[in-house]
This record gives sequence, structure tokens and C-alpha cells, in this order.
Amino acid sequence: MPVFKWVAETKKGRTLKGELEAADEKIARLQLRRRNLNVVKLKAKEKDLFENVSFLQTKVTHKDLVIFTRQFSTMIDAGLPLIQGLTILAEQTENKTFKKVLQQITKDVEGGSSLAEALKKHPKVFDDLYVNLIAAGEAAGILDNILQRLALYIEKAEKLKSRIKGAMTYPAIVVAIAVLVIGVIMVFVIPVFQELFESFGSALPAPTQMVVDMSNFVKSKVLFIILAFALMVWLFRLYRRSDKGRKQTDALALRLPIFGSLLKKVAVARFTRTLGTMISSGVPILDSLEIVAKTSGNVILEEVIYDVRGSISEGQTIADPLSEAGVFPPMVVQMIAVGEATGALDSMLEKIAEFYDQEVDVAVEALTSLLEPMLLLFLGGTIGGLVVALYLPIFKMAGAIGG
Repeated sequence: MPVFKWVAETKKGRTLKGELEAADEKIARLQLRRRNLNVVKLKAKEKDLFENVSFLQTKVTHKDLVIFTRQFSTMIDAGLPLIQGLTILAEQTENKTFKKVLQQITKDVEGGSSLAEALKKHPKVFDDLYVNLIAAGEAAGILDNILQRLALYIEKAEKLKSRIKGAMTYPAIVVAIAVLVIGVIMVFVIPVFQELFESFGSALPAPTQMVVDMSNFVKSKVLFIILAFALMVWLFRLYRRSDKGRKQTDALALRLPIFGSLLKKVAVARFTRTLGTMISSGVPILDSLEIVAKTSGNVILEEVIYDVRGSISEGQTIADPLSEAGVFPPMVVQMIAVGEATGALDSMLEKIAEFYDQEVDVAVEALTSLLEPMLLLFLGGTIGGLVVALYLPIFKMAGAIGG
């Protein structure tokens, strides 16, 4: 459908501008008049040659989603009609991809769809959790409150995610730089020393000979090494796509010496916050658990949550299957059991989530403190060892001359 760029004036003389979709110019003018706007300028927008190339389109970020959710909540709370609020937000967003999504949602709502039904057509932007909470908010007539909870949930979930990324990024960058430096030494520096060593005409010390042999191997097989590494990464990703591979790698991740404990804490924080938000918003607990399972990010945890769902559907408690799984700490299980018994499960889950957010902060700081000396030791040992091996023949020759 064509997109029209427009400039119009309100009854109070304020100038507004934006874009809208319409079958033709006449319908576009009619839509603007319905909004009590006096059209000053209206013309069809030129088509983007790359608008249908998905990987070239701007992605909708969590920040875009949080801003939209908070602003939409304020508009609904102020009594603004749903369609008008969506139209304003679509016009003012700078993200072109998000603008198109919001325009399509506005069109669907105008056509008689509920807001949740319209959002469900865009799963890449609005996930199951978002859609189900909106549906619950529409049914209960508390859409503004639900939107506020959603914005808060997205912000906290993204903050948790950024902490983990920060913890993983530092060691990854250090190791990558170390590999690059070692590669440069092997390919460019050691051959220069090798020519110098050959001019000595004497046998090289064992460490130096080993380094020279490694350099010759890397130089002659550099393309093979790169291809082999790329093949290993591809095979690992292929294995991860299989049910068996995903299950084994996810189980291994939870058992890792240092990172496993951190991942478990992240899983507890995510599980409790997501489930608590959905229950407090009025989403049925069985539906909530199904969505939480799908968004867990780990097959082992997903199976545990489905076991919990099965337990509840049979009239049992949440705490029992969580205790049997061995993934969740006993304290968490006991607190959930207390929450079930007192009828305050949602608030108890929120308290657990807040506690484990702090635990994740402490774990990330501890992990960073532990990794720093280990990485320095690795860098110093590897690069320092290469340098010493290269200078051994020079020291040997200097000793012979001095003798």
C-alpha cells in the first residue's frame, strides 16, 4: 500500500507532519480530516529500493520497545483512544522498521482486531509474553497498568542480559587480541629471527627450535587452520540445532565450573521475574508457565518448567517438581512453596527475582576479578614464553663470546 508524507495544521494553528498508509491520495486526505487536521501538503513517498531486503532493515531494539510501551501506557492512562495513540506513536518513532509495524497494527485495530491479535502478527517484535500480557490487560480493562509492568519487565530483563554480555565480552576480547598477537609473532616476527639463527650456524636450544617449527607450520598451514576453525564452528552450530546436541550443550553449560553457577542464577532471576509478572497481570498460571518455558533459553530448564506445568495441571504444587529437578536452589523452592501456601506467589516471585538480580551482580564482579589475573597469566606466559625462546640463542651466543 502506498505511503504518503503529509504536513497539516490543527484547529489551534499548530503544524504537524508525518506519514500514513492509504490506498490513494483521496483516502489519505480523508483519514487526516477525520483526525481534525487541515491538510497543507500531501505527496506520495518515494519507494525504498531495499525495503524488502530483510537483512538491510533496521532492527527493533529493546530500547524502542520500552519507549513505545511507556508512552503508550501514558496515553491510555490519559484517556486517549487506542487508535489515536498508536497513530501518534507510529508517526513519531524514528525506527523505520518499527514505524511500519505500528502502522500495520493501527490498521488491524481499525479493522476490528483486538490489540493483542494485531501484535501477535509481529512475533519478531512482540513475543508471546508481551502479547499474552496485553490480552490479559484488555480483558481486565487495566491496559495502562499492564503496559507499565511490561516496560519495567523489559528494562530489568535487558539490564540482566547486558550484565552477562559484559562479563563474557571482556575475556573474549582479551583472548582474541592474544590470539592475534601470537599469530602476528608466528607469521611475521619469528621468520626474521629464524634467518638470524641460521647465520649462527649452531644448533638451536630446544624451546627455540620448537617455536621455529611451530612458526613454519602456522605459515605453511595458515589457510588450513582458518578453514578448520570455521568448520569446527559450523559443525558445533549444526550440532546445537539438533535436539540431542542442544540438550547436551545446555546441560554442560549449567555444569561449567565458574560460568555454570552464574547461568543458574540468571535462569532463576529470569524464571521468577517472568512468571511473577504474568501471574500478577492476570494471565492463567498454565499459560504463564508455557510461555516461561519457551523463553527460558535452556532446554534443561524448559523441561523442568514443563514438568511444573504438568504437576499443576494434575492438582499438585509448583515447588515439588522444582525440588526434584535439582536446578533451582533449595531456598528458592522453599520461598515458592511459602508463596503458594499463603496465596502471595506473585509477590514472592518478585522478591526472589530482586534477590537474584543482586546475586548476579555479585557473581559477575567475582567472575571479572577471577578472570583478570588468569588472563594476565595466560598472556604473560604465552607471549613471554615466545620472547624468551627467541632470545635464548642470542643469550647463548653472548655467553660463548664472554667465555
